[in-house]
Amino acid sequence: MTSSHPPADASAQATAVDEMLVTGTASSYPIICSAAPANALTFIELPKFDLDLYIQNYSGRTRFDRLLLIGKSCVPLQLDALKAAIAEAKSGRDVSRYKQAWDCIRKLAPDEPEATRDEAWIDATEKSNKAETQRLESELKGYKNNLIKESIRMGNEDLGRHFEAIGKLNDATEAYSRMRQDVSTTKHIIDCGMHLANVSLYRRDWNMVLTNIGKITGVQSPDEEETLQSFVRLLSGIAHLNIGSYLEAAKNLLLTDFAVPPAQYNHVTSPNDIAIYGGLTALATMDRTELQRRVLDNQSFRTFLEHEPHIRKAVSLFVSGRYSNCLSILESYRSDYLLDVYLRQHVKDLYKRIRTKCIVQYFLPFSRITLESLDAAFGLPGESLEEELMAMIRNDFLNARIDARNKLLVAVQPDPRADMQRQSLKAAKKYERDATEHLRRINIISAGLEVLPGKVEKPGPPDEWFDERANVALMESMETEESTKVQEA
Repeated sequence: MTSSHPPADASAQATAVDEMLVTGTASSYPIICSAAPANALTFIELPKFDLDLYIQNYSGRTRFDRLLLIGKSCVPLQLDALKAAIAEAKSGRDVSRYKQAWDCIRKLAPDEPEATRDEAWIDATEKSNKAETQRLESELKGYKNNLIKESIRMGNEDLGRHFEAIGKLNDATEAYSRMRQDVSTTKHIIDCGMHLANVSLYRRDWNMVLTNIGKITGVQSPDEEETLQSFVRLLSGIAHLNIGSYLEAAKNLLLTDFAVPPAQYNHVTSPNDIAIYGGLTALATMDRTELQRRVLDNQSFRTFLEHEPHIRKAVSLFVSGRYSNCLSILESYRSDYLLDVYLRQHVKDLYKRIRTKCIVQYFLPFSRITLESLDAAFGLPGESLEEELMAMIRNDFLNARIDARNKLLVAVQPDPRADMQRQSLKAAKKYERDATEHLRRINIISAGLEVLPGKVEKPGPPDEWFDERANVALMESMETEESTKVQEA
């Protein structure tokens, strides 16, 4: 692999790019759209995918976001991606996206035709957007005056879609939120939740994505559940991925139904991405048995894996114990994953987790192994495997110790005799503690110091009043006494 490693502050770069993709405002970070090639890249290797074929899998905002990210990050594809991003922006109504792409290409290639700012298109689009906004707001005001709930709901929905199309995502969120007070059917609730979930995803507000998905899931009818369940799981998987909950992300992505047409979710992701996200998160969080059952034996997800056979091969190699080959395959696709808008910030963490699992599983059958053999299987150029092993031992990922003198990694074998002694001492201390408490209680009782709970008097008449048998007996005794008195008189 000949790609250069990202600098130490790669996370700051990722945050800067995300800020520009979502808000359209440039961060002060120097690598974005810099004219100097040395400052404009985080990696230089050409990815394995073809740009035209890759971008055909997407539509909507994610299509532009992916083109812009490639144009800012990958030098070999920079110019083509930025040209395509400008064309994509001009096919819509979001002027801020066009300005982002134009600002990048004018610094990279000022002599290109696309580097000339199209003021006529900007003015015409802004004028059209303003007129459409006024028209929709005027219609909504009329609906509110007439107090027609369904018209008000549709008016807010149309206004939200308009704001979403022109890039005003905060205004779109407010418009969609106002729909809730006028919904009247289950479908309306689902539509409102889907709109809010999509806009939250565009804004990279992952907690709100999960919140709105939860509201959708709670109201779905059986028929609608079949239709929307896969998309809900897909959004949930992407949201969990981006907040670092890799196991939850894997569980949701692995349950995505391949039968759902890609046209229903290509404004977010593609079948290829589902295979990549699900495969990597599963590799990072699941053991070999779970990988076999949930990934390789999962017929629906195996169909996704046909789009990315290298992911299926990597999982198969891990399950079969060929860990170095698994890591080699993943490493060869690192540059592709660093160009993904959702995955790139998590590539380093996911790869580290997978690598740690591979080393632990590789060492598991051995009582001791030479560091030389480990280095031959997992060594990286310019990095010390011994330091990595020490970090794994400190973090309790590896139950072993390093013999620095003999260059060995020695497994820490449990001592059954010592374990038995520890358990016996623990049981003896517990018995002694319980016996002490019993003796203390006996002494307290014998000394008359025990505090007994007092009787609580119930208000009202005594319970005997409500005893039917007692009342009958009382009446009979009273009658007997009266008859006796009469006889005596």
